[in-house]
Amino acid sequence: MKRITLLEIYRHPITQKYVNRSGLAHAISTASYAFDFADQKKVNHDLAVKAAFLHDMGHYLWYRNGKWDYHLYKENDIHAIKGAERAHKLLIRLGENPVHAKKIALAILLHTDSYLPKGELELDPLQEVVAMADKADEEPGGGHHYKTISNKEAVKRIKELDKRVEEKMKVGKDQSAS
Repeated sequence: MKRITLLEIYRHPITQKYVNRSGLAHAISTASYAFDFADQKKVNHDLAVKAAFLHDMGHYLWYRNGKWDYHLYKENDIHAIKGAERAHKLLIRLGENPVHAKKIALAILLHTDSYLPKGELELDPLQEVVAMADKADEEPGGGHHYKTISNKEAVKRIKELDKRVEEKMKVGKDQSAS
């Protein structure tokens, strides 16, 4: 099965709509962090980068009186649930390995516990990587969603991540499906 690249994912209209809405610069930074954390946790870099890139595609914009309301968002948001669903559907449409698409979707679903009832949640290593990467790029009050990046710079950084993933796959230093 052919590897679906991050660039292919980025160029899809669904990604353009939802990742741009939640913050393209944040998505790329989180994917970059995930690549590095994948080494620490010994998980598949390809899956980590894809899950981190798509992790916020379920965001809904919570506004009150025409202004972004971070507290309203924190009270009512279920973006991880919606994002997992959107990512899974997108990845299957693009031809991603169904097992990988499910693992990516679950990592997106569990990248935050903000919508879950109180308690302990045991994450697998891929899920931990995505949660750690998101936290690494987080800014107070949701500021990380408002960082900007030009399309040219976005494509450049995405291509660099794809190249790094390909290099890991070539030298056999990547976990096959974790």
